[in-house]
Amino acid sequence: MRDSRTTLTGEANLRRALLALGLLALLPLGFARPSRPANIAPRVWEETADGGETTFLVILREQADLAGAARIAGRATRGRFVVERLRATASRTQVGLRRLLEARGVPHRSFYVVNMLTVTGDRALATELAGRPEVDRIAANPSVRAVLPRPLPAPRVAAPLAVEWNVRRVNADDVWALGYTGEGVVVAGQDTGYDWDHPALINQYRGWNGITVTHDYNWHDAIHENNPHTSPGNPCGFDAPVPCDDSDHGTHTMGTIVGDDGAGNQIGVAPGARWIGCRNMEEGWGTPATYTECFEFFLAPYPVGGDPSQGDPALAPHVINNSWYCPPDEGCDWDTLQTVVENVRAAGILVVVSAGNDGPACSTAQHPPAIYGAAFSVGATDSADQIASFSSRGPVTVDGSGRRKPDVSAPGVEVRSSIPGTGYHSMSGTSMAGPHVAGVAALLWSAVPDLIGDVEGTETVLERTAQPQTTTQGCGGDGPEDVPNNVYGWGIVDALAAVEGGRPALGVAKAASFPPGLPARLLAYTLVATNTSALTLTNVVLTDAVPAGLPLAWASGVYTEAGGVITWAPADLGPGVHLTAAFAVTVAHLPRGSRVVNERYGVRASEVVTPVMGLPVEAVVPWRLLLVPIMREWEG
Repeated sequence: MRDSRTTLTGEANLRRALLALGLLALLPLGFARPSRPANIAPRVWEETADGGETTFLVILREQADLAGAARIAGRATRGRFVVERLRATASRTQVGLRRLLEARGVPHRSFYVVNMLTVTGDRALATELAGRPEVDRIAANPSVRAVLPRPLPAPRVAAPLAVEWNVRRVNADDVWALGYTGEGVVVAGQDTGYDWDHPALINQYRGWNGITVTHDYNWHDAIHENNPHTSPGNPCGFDAPVPCDDSDHGTHTMGTIVGDDGAGNQIGVAPGARWIGCRNMEEGWGTPATYTECFEFFLAPYPVGGDPSQGDPALAPHVINNSWYCPPDEGCDWDTLQTVVENVRAAGILVVVSAGNDGPACSTAQHPPAIYGAAFSVGATDSADQIASFSSRGPVTVDGSGRRKPDVSAPGVEVRSSIPGTGYHSMSGTSMAGPHVAGVAALLWSAVPDLIGDVEGTETVLERTAQPQTTTQGCGGDGPEDVPNNVYGWGIVDALAAVEGGRPALGVAKAASFPPGLPARLLAYTLVATNTSALTLTNVVLTDAVPAGLPLAWASGVYTEAGGVITWAPADLGPGVHLTAAFAVTVAHLPRGSRVVNERYGVRASEVVTPVMGLPVEAVVPWRLLLVPIMREWEG
């Protein structure tokens, strides 16, 4: 028999042990590190560990609906609509967040180009904001280092060639000979900054009138403080009131777009265009916030030291060159900048982006913003028209889209251009290729101003008129004869072909024939309209006057007939596409050998100012043999 005291003591000890275990089980619940909410980026969570603070992006759930922008005629009106809609959405939905942050003295900045704020705070604040109903997610704002091309060795920097090889390669000089140099077009660049008074750039700077200079609305510095990855201080300072380049990169890229010093250094594709700029990197280091800030400045430029609310969309550029990237592997989410680029495009601004320097493997086009459908991405070629080994290839896989990239290519190997000071150097990279496309777009718009603001139409012209290049690399399943492909895109941009193909043009041809059988009873006509431009033409209408005295027997398709004129229903016509119509008249009552002349037929379209009329077509009512069809055509 067991001793009762021993048993009671043992039971008491057991109860105490169980209680202790229970308490231990409860301790992790109270003291465990909290789990990361699904809508907070891992990088933000890591950077705020152990009481740390970081700057992060607060992206709101509601984004402006800009679907109506595409239906607005006129770039200025469309740009104003986009800016007003974006501002209204941000103002209405950010009120609660801004009130909270201001009350607590939390550093922050509001954006409207995308409905977003940058906030500097700890994990508790990030968690609190992530839980608010108006917030979609908390994204990282990492410092991203762009690996910038460096000047090539001095022997490659020779005396000027007048018009540089790369400028001639895209046939820019042939467009100059037609009288178009980019006049009336404003190009923009966001980069390491710009040496505005470089001899090759000063006369093209929008802020310079030849006597005085103003940087208001023409320059913005998005670098407000030292990047933690750079040495203290900066050659340009911070919030620089005057355009300045703390590297060589920005000045070099702008030189390729517009550069010409008037003394033989013809380095730019569109020397008649004007330029404005924004610094988005400090010595090669940028952040999603600085990139966004520059995009917002371009959407509606404002005075130096001013506020985005002072921005004027009427002063927005026509095209923005972006020779930089924001890699996901450094913490930049692949979709962080997507809405920004899409909203800028909605305002009628072409966003040109260098494809990246991560080749030669397939699917190395992987960094924002080059991967976006709303960005016009550019690969790099050499002087022999071969793709550069470093040029990033498609298809895009990081976002699961399988999107073909690049869109086009341009020279990007040993490109000579301006650098800060008064000098010139050669550099290589897709950073050098993108500016060619921005310049070609400026030439196209100066020659065909109706395309200004029509981003989709402009991109179509640049693609369809590019010099096709094929590849056997097979990226994305490309065949050896496929154009476009994931290495060159549609090919190397061609300024002359773009100008020629960018003018709306129609051709019309007509054939007359007698159906089998004698005596002839019907005379049939077939009309063919052809879109000979690289644009999609709308409301294309074929018309034909029935030869006098001949009854209409039948006509094809949907048509109306009034006063002896047949008018077919309008249709849209893509580049190189044909529109066909046919009709027949009765000739049974005519004597054999009678001549029938049809001379009033043509085609018109919304984009073609003057209808294109065809040459007269004559047919002779046959005696015994059938006439071989007679065909006439005319292009206009």
